[in-house]
Amino acid sequence: MGFDSLQEKLTKSLRNLQGKGKLTEKNMESTLQEIRAALLEADVNYNVVKNFLVNVKEASLGQDVLNAVDPGQLLVKIVHDEIVKLLGSDDNSISFKTSGLTKIMVVGLQGTGKTTHVAKIAKLLKNKQSRKPLIIAGDNIRLAAVEQLKTLGNEIGVEVYAEDISHSALDIVKNGVKYAQSKGYDTVLIDTAGRLHIDEVLMNELKDIKEAVSPDEILLTVDALTGQDIVNVAKSFHELLNVTGLIVTKFDGDSKGGGVLSVKTITGVPIKFTGVGEKVDDLEIFYPDRLAQRILGMGDVVSFVEKAQEQMDMKEAEKSAERFMSGKFTMDDLLKQIEATQKMGPLASIMKMLPGMGEAAKALEGTDADNQLKKVKAIIQSMTLEEREDPSIIRNSHKRRIALGSGTNVNDINKLINQYDRMKKLMKQMSSIKGGGFGGLFR
Repeated sequence: MGFDSLQEKLTKSLRNLQGKGKLTEKNMESTLQEIRAALLEADVNYNVVKNFLVNVKEASLGQDVLNAVDPGQLLVKIVHDEIVKLLGSDDNSISFKTSGLTKIMVVGLQGTGKTTHVAKIAKLLKNKQSRKPLIIAGDNIRLAAVEQLKTLGNEIGVEVYAEDISHSALDIVKNGVKYAQSKGYDTVLIDTAGRLHIDEVLMNELKDIKEAVSPDEILLTVDALTGQDIVNVAKSFHELLNVTGLIVTKFDGDSKGGGVLSVKTITGVPIKFTGVGEKVDDLEIFYPDRLAQRILGMGDVVSFVEKAQEQMDMKEAEKSAERFMSGKFTMDDLLKQIEATQKMGPLASIMKMLPGMGEAAKALEGTDADNQLKKVKAIIQSMTLEEREDPSIIRNSHKRRIALGSGTNVNDINKLINQYDRMKKLMKQMSSIKGGGFGGLFR
């Protein structure tokens, strides 16, 4: 995720305040300046940063942070809530019609992954939201676009409507919509042509399609690696088409993240999906609060558990989530979750979802992650049942035994226990921010 540097700087500045009995206006101002520097370095728009800090300061004074029992923790909550507001705290889901055909038009410049993400969204709607989608191949400019969609459609089990590219894009789309209605589809995803840059020909074609089929959603693909250009592209498309949402592609890349944090405030267009890899499954529904948690180093336990649900039954997933959120989870719980990550995607990206494991995830990048995972598993498996239940009882003699049994050393044992303790502390903090845990997440 392109927020690693920002996360490191924000968590460091906020961590310096936690545990202090009392804050002063002076040291709170110093922290706000550190936050300001971190956001600007991450390429967040200057005016967005300025207003963000004003809001944080006003909220802090309004909640009497200086006299709070744990002022540092309260300030973390305020910063978290303001980041959520930046990203858009409204409902960012697709607006489906209660009856009839929902039409989703996908637009964007060439090279932003538009065609691939049409297929990704189709698969997500089909498999996770029980929709019956049809893809319309409306790009008659890029020769490979139609064949690419047909290949992806076969892979995900979704029909692709296509015509000879000599036909106009407008006719193809209109005919595709009629076909979807006649065949009983409830959703169409319309792929459209892109350009290397915004031009009059492109926009006129897109406006004609919009006027002809009246799409319920117009989603714009933008590349996270382009930084603040996300904002510029979104503004241009939104002014002409009234875009309803963004698909941020290459979200797993090494971007600074400033464009993502700025775009909603400046353009009013919410992010609806993020592309997190090249595979057709690598698409996530965007949740502002979850990204805010990741940026503040709190992980993203909700997304983690949702992924883990695919490897465990619902009751077990809920129990696991409640134990994590209450801070009562054991080393056995941690072992089960870590093992599940092997089937959930790249280990480093999954580990970042676990509170307190950000540093461990960073250490895994560029290394043999499987061997690192085996080491953690071996350590936990070399503990007694009592030690797994309550690692605080582990003394130096126990650590030497565990190290011998796991083929590691005492330093490895200390690192794991420290990470475990930090996770528990952060989970309790998360529980207070979220207002008492998962509260019916799985219902």
